Amino acid sequence: MRRFKEGNFRKNEHRLGKVKVLFFTSSFLLFTFSLAFALNLEKLKIDLLNGDYKTALKEGEKILAAAGHAPDIDQLYYLLGICYLKDGNYLRSSDIFEIILKEFKKSPMKEEAALGLGDAYFFQNNFQKADACYQEMLSGKPQTKYKAMLYSRLSQTAYKRGDVEKGKLFSDKLKQEFPLNLESSAQSDICALADFSNGSFYTVQVGCFSSLTNANNLRNKLSKSGYDAFSEVSSVKGKQLYRVRVGKFSKRDDAAALENKLSQEGYPTKISP
Repeated sequence: MRRFKEGNFRKNEHRLGKVKVLFFTSSFLLFTFSLAFALNLEKLKIDLLNGDYKTALKEGEKILAAAGHAPDIDQLYYLLGICYLKDGNYLRSSDIFEIILKEFKKSPMKEEAALGLGDAYFFQNNFQKADACYQEMLSGKPQTKYKAMLYSRLSQTAYKRGDVEKGKLFSDKLKQEFPLNLESSAQSDICALADFSNGSFYTVQVGCFSSLTNANNLRNKLSKSGYDAFSEVSSVKGKQLYRVRVGKFSKRDDAAALENKLSQEGYPTKISP
């Protein structure tokens, strides 16, 4: 009887050992599986933040090739879309944002992808499609956290299409609902430029910045000195630039006189156009 109990004990102990091995093996496999599918996007993000879009794209495409069905692959797609947008490949960028919207319908990046798609169309000068993207975002989620941006972009697409009335409508909405937003400051300058949308004028450029804050600081300094200063937003190879300009003249000679004065005060100047 004692031998029988000892034999059962040993059998049970052996089975328990097998269960333990199976449990830890399964746990290890699950852990390894999760590691394999948790994409390491830190280097890509750092390259993107540093403006090294070529390196970021190379890293992102390498990760994408080995990603399989990782749960956060939509984030990878979004980062790639932004990289292509910043690098000036607007067609590839729009394709990627559309993949997120069509194939990852529950993605937390949907709003960002929709905004990116609109921007990609905008930089392709397809203002009609850009406007449609922004309008769909606004109507689909009226209280979106990107509302100020959408007002600004809808105003810009309207001006680009020659619809000054609609441009001013969204510009006014932006200033009324978000008076302290940086988009409002930039938009007021775009609105001012719309008065010349049907004709040409000369102005003196005194600065060009990638930072809206720096552009605003220079514009405010010039305004306090009595100059009619404003900012203009433009895009060069996917990067937004803020040009600070002074005066609006119908005659180039008048702009040249102002340029000479500003140059003597130490500002880097050039006449535009």
